[in-house]
Formats: sequence, C-alpha cells, structure tokens
Amino acid sequence: MVNIVLVSPKIPQNTGTIGRTCVSTGATLHIVKPIPFELDEKRIRRAGLDYWPKLDLHVWESIEDFWTAHPMDDRHFFATTKTTQSYFEVEFLPGDFIYFGSEDTGLPEGLMARRETGKITIPMRKEFRSLNQSNAVSIVLYEAVRQNIALTDSWRD
Repeated sequence: MVNIVLVSPKIPQNTGTIGRTCVSTGATLHIVKPIPFELDEKRIRRAGLDYWPKLDLHVWESIEDFWTAHPMDDRHFFATTKTTQSYFEVEFLPGDFIYFGSEDTGLPEGLMARRETGKITIPMRKEFRSLNQSNAVSIVLYEAVRQNIALTDSWRD
C-alpha cells in the first residue's frame, strides 16, 4: 500500500489512531522526529489498541535522514490547507508517500517547497481552518485504498 509520513506529530492519541488505521489498510507509518512523547506510552497504546505491535513503523531522526532513504520524487505528496489541488485529483499508487504535519502548525513551507506540485488538500467549508490529523490521514489514506484495492488480495469481500 502507501506510506504515511507524520512530521513532528504532537498528540499521542492521534498518532496511535493513525497507526491503527495504517495496520488496517496495510500502510507503512513513518514518524519524523522531533516528537514530544514516547512511542510506547499509554495514550498511544490506548488509541492503537492491540494493533500497534502489528504496525510497520519506521522512526526517523530528521527529515533529511528520511529523504536519504526515500529520495524526493513525484510520488511524494504533502497534505496541506495551503493549496487548491484536492486529493481527489491525485492518482495514488502503491508505494506513494503522503506527508502530514504537526497538529498545531502543519507541514513547514520549506519542506513542501521541495515539490510544489505535490501539495494536496481536503476540501472543506471556508470558515474552517483544518481537520483533526487522524481524520485527515484516514480520509486521504482510504482514497488511496479505494484507488488500489484491486491490487491486493488481503481485503475482505
């Protein structure tokens, strides 16, 4: 499936929920430090339930370390409110990387400048600023699943 990249997440419960969603879809979760919590703390375990140990999880010390292992190309997408390109307009492929920023500040502009055409957004009413991080990940991840479900045999009928 795809790769979800959390850049400096701040809320352990969101991270636990995202991990659980990744397990249920077959996605890999990448977490880029710094993070202000331990990945084995109770709040993550509670949100991730017994799925967390089954998670394909990779933790990176920095975004540069992540990019050394996964060089930037046209299969890296940045979820942000700072674009008009909807995630509906993207054809997701297995192996894609979809980035989400911290709950309070989103993705840094400098990071997204690495690939301007890779910015995607979730349409929402104008008076709202953003969605909960775990909800946003679920929305975009399940679109990638919808587009690629025929490529896997591990899904229930």
